[in-house]
Amino acid sequence: MKREIIVNSSIVETRVAVLEDGVLVELLIDDLKNKRIAGNIYKGRVLKILPGMQAAFVDLGLAKDAFLYVRDIFEDVEEFEQLLTIGEDDEPGEPLSEESRSSFSRGRRPQASIEDILKEGQEIVAQVAREPLGTKGARITSHITLPGRHLVYMPTEQHVGVSRKIEDEAERSRLKQIIEEINPQREGVIVRTAGIGKGKAEIEADLEFLRSLWKKIKDKAETLTAPAVVQQDLDLIFRIFRDLFTKEVVRLVVDSPTEYERCLEYAESLHPDLKSHLFLYTEDEPIFKSFGIEREIEKALRHKAWLKSGGYIVLEQTEALVSIDVNTGKYVGKHDFEETVLKTNLEAAREIARQVRLRDLGGIIIIDFIDMARQESRDRVLQDLKEALKPDRSPTNVSLLSELGLVEMTRKRVRQGLNKALSASCPACGGLGYVRSTPSIAHQVLREVEWRLFSKRIPMVRIRAHPDLIDWFRAEDGEVIEALQQTYGGEIILVPEESLAPGKYQLLEG
Repeated sequence: MKREIIVNSSIVETRVAVLEDGVLVELLIDDLKNKRIAGNIYKGRVLKILPGMQAAFVDLGLAKDAFLYVRDIFEDVEEFEQLLTIGEDDEPGEPLSEESRSSFSRGRRPQASIEDILKEGQEIVAQVAREPLGTKGARITSHITLPGRHLVYMPTEQHVGVSRKIEDEAERSRLKQIIEEINPQREGVIVRTAGIGKGKAEIEADLEFLRSLWKKIKDKAETLTAPAVVQQDLDLIFRIFRDLFTKEVVRLVVDSPTEYERCLEYAESLHPDLKSHLFLYTEDEPIFKSFGIEREIEKALRHKAWLKSGGYIVLEQTEALVSIDVNTGKYVGKHDFEETVLKTNLEAAREIARQVRLRDLGGIIIIDFIDMARQESRDRVLQDLKEALKPDRSPTNVSLLSELGLVEMTRKRVRQGLNKALSASCPACGGLGYVRSTPSIAHQVLREVEWRLFSKRIPMVRIRAHPDLIDWFRAEDGEVIEALQQTYGGEIILVPEESLAPGKYQLLEG
């Protein structure tokens, strides 16, 4: 499989596209005004205990209070406090079992009641496990995880494991032996897939770095008064190098000279052998347009996704779950009905796996495949779906395919999906459908303006748009427009135009 990473960097936002065999499978966006918070560590204050839900609301200093379940809290407050002050010479506790744990369960000890663990007004250190979604605040946990290049370090646990995606038993045994040698205290450590083939020295260096990072976090947490940020996760470009830039990536293409230089520095420190895989994009056409990514993003915002055979799938997102329906559409087959259905379902299974990753769908997902009479056909479709989901970085769990053609699956939800990120509820249909949100359109306009100022050296650009969009630029993006003008020396003029529909705009050069 040929994997490519395409980076579009601008003053407005950074966008990263992951292509597999030339097909868009993942899109990551870092809005410079609305930074992601998943992975951030905060010192918060407990606002309210909810005994009926065995949970608590915690003030992290964000717009919405965070939500903390009892299973995500240390069962013993003293244990938690000790972890914030523990010294290097302190004796470790009894190790947990090495038995592999589910991606969705940490194998905690039996829980006490939340009223016995937390009190209103208490200060706690916690990590954001899931971004705020809709009306819901962030979900947090006191069980900290620090991802490194080769390892995930869990200072609040004593579990040693190897990523389930490393299937070679000999390699698993080798890596586990290394961890046992460098980690006699049995601190919580999981070897990532990036650890495949790495020697003891490299893995030990990664562990020492993460230990040092955790000590700095503890020291800082003790000096802060809640609510406060203790540790912010790295920016998108660095996370790409840490998590995605491996030998499987044939090229990483960046359209910003500044970000390209940063990438060279990251590669020098993290992947010196992969520096030759870095490329600076210098063509006149915007990078996402050149690679066909803009077109795929627009498709990903639609309810319907077409299959090459002429069939299609319909994706509907609700508050409770995501439903996906498979249809033969224009495809009528050549032989018998069962063969037609099987081919459509097999193609749909692979496309569903791609759409789930691209749209970043999470929670409960129900897939309605076309009914198949033969059990071997149902087994084959299910196996193809599981195989297509293997490259997905988010944990998934797929149930059996029923006689009615239904498959239930879950996918870990960390942040809002692509639709929520780039769309807004349509005022004309009462929220039953979606249109592009004003911030999303504004960012698109400013990216195009920046491209003209930088690449085409246009001295002046007029933005003609509906007054609502012009008002948005003046109220929300005035600083960004000023930064664009100062950076590139051009002039940007805003021209309200009533004749243009909301969301529509024109860019006039010169």
